[in-house]
Amino acid sequence: MLHIVHLIERRHGQGSGMARILTRLLLASFAVLLLGAGLLLSGTTRAQEAPLPAADASTLAIQLLDHLDAGEYAQAEAMFNATMAQAVPAEKLKAVWESLPTQAGEAQGRGEATSVKQGEMTLVKIPLHYAKAALVAKIAIDAEAKISGFLIQPEEAPPAAAVTEDAPYTETDLSVGEGERALPGTLTMPKGVAQASNKLVPAVVLVHGSGPHDRDESIGPNKPFMDIARGLAAQGVAVLRYEKRTKARPQDFASGVFGVDEETTNDAVLAVDALRKVEGIDPARVFVLGHSQGGLMAPRIAAVSGHVAGLVLMAAPARPLLDILIEQNRRLAVLDDGKTSDTERDAINALLQQVATTRDVATDTTTKTVMGMPAGYWRSIDTVDPVAEAKSVDLPMLLLQGARDIQVVDADWQRWRGGFHDNPKVEFKLYDKLNHLGIAGEGEGSIAEYANPGHVDAQLIDDVATWVKAH
Repeated sequence: MLHIVHLIERRHGQGSGMARILTRLLLASFAVLLLGAGLLLSGTTRAQEAPLPAADASTLAIQLLDHLDAGEYAQAEAMFNATMAQAVPAEKLKAVWESLPTQAGEAQGRGEATSVKQGEMTLVKIPLHYAKAALVAKIAIDAEAKISGFLIQPEEAPPAAAVTEDAPYTETDLSVGEGERALPGTLTMPKGVAQASNKLVPAVVLVHGSGPHDRDESIGPNKPFMDIARGLAAQGVAVLRYEKRTKARPQDFASGVFGVDEETTNDAVLAVDALRKVEGIDPARVFVLGHSQGGLMAPRIAAVSGHVAGLVLMAAPARPLLDILIEQNRRLAVLDDGKTSDTERDAINALLQQVATTRDVATDTTTKTVMGMPAGYWRSIDTVDPVAEAKSVDLPMLLLQGARDIQVVDADWQRWRGGFHDNPKVEFKLYDKLNHLGIAGEGEGSIAEYANPGHVDAQLIDDVATWVKAH
């Protein structure tokens, strides 16, 4: 997914394995899109100290939320460790907390707190019930009884439904890459392929949007990639989906020196290679379906691989991602009430400054800027021109766009059309009722609808299957 909100800058805690993992896990996460902003900061804890007892940690976490509900932001800030307090002072905390009802609806209470010990920290989870969304607060508490991490995100998606015996496909594990850095994946295969070795099937690699996604690209209760994989396999197309590296192996980014190729491109190339080696799959007919940022990077994936038969771009941006991020924040600010508040304006201005800092060549590549990500990471994305790269690879393409998408909008769609409208290798499909996830809805699109359970549109899946089998 593409980011809409400006996440407040975060820092890695020193000496805290859980803090580092949580921070990397949720950097640039789409999971915070239901919020006005998302927080996950981590401070310094002492590894030699025992974690706080679970009961005490839960009490502190509940106390934090009580302060926030009462508008006691200074008292809430006083519960933070030094790093948290510096990064998220009371006024920023106020802006985050008070943005929730405008997007998630009226607060309707909380669920029971649960906790788990992670090294020298205790992570407490508390469900937050809102009229339009089910959220969860994740609060990390160090051994000194200080809050060192705070995140609010949609409730985690339930596990994927098991494949039924009468399904026209099977699912098996298939790793992407080798050794300890390999990523776990799922191969969805049409039934009967192994018994018909003379009838090779086409195959598709699914490439995630921005953020640390699981293999299903789970968003709240929705699993778009599972829908697509099983829908295509039911029509004779094999599909590989896999855990994104930022989700499965956040430790691989601990140095802070990485770009979008390390995040996305390189693993997708490995996935193409793995799929081409599967018995029953036609190695000359392996396609890449990129969603959102995955669509942005799909042409580069094809160029690096050299073994991609064609591209399916679903809700793919065609303009610089940082520019789209600013645009999204401005759009989000007026969605609820038609105007931009002083708090929203301040957040947008801060984002503008961070983008300028990112693009300033004098800024060190490791400097944390937009969403707490290194400037070098954003620069690596900023240089991507997906339309030009798609022209360079000159492959068959199918472009899919939902008219209710409020993240990748008509300006991107028109740039794709302008670049390829007269190219016989390229087809365009616009769906009136679909949002950014490819799920149908009514009226003007919103972020809150991502919390409603649904499935990727059957017609979209049929169109992809028909196109793949024709190439």
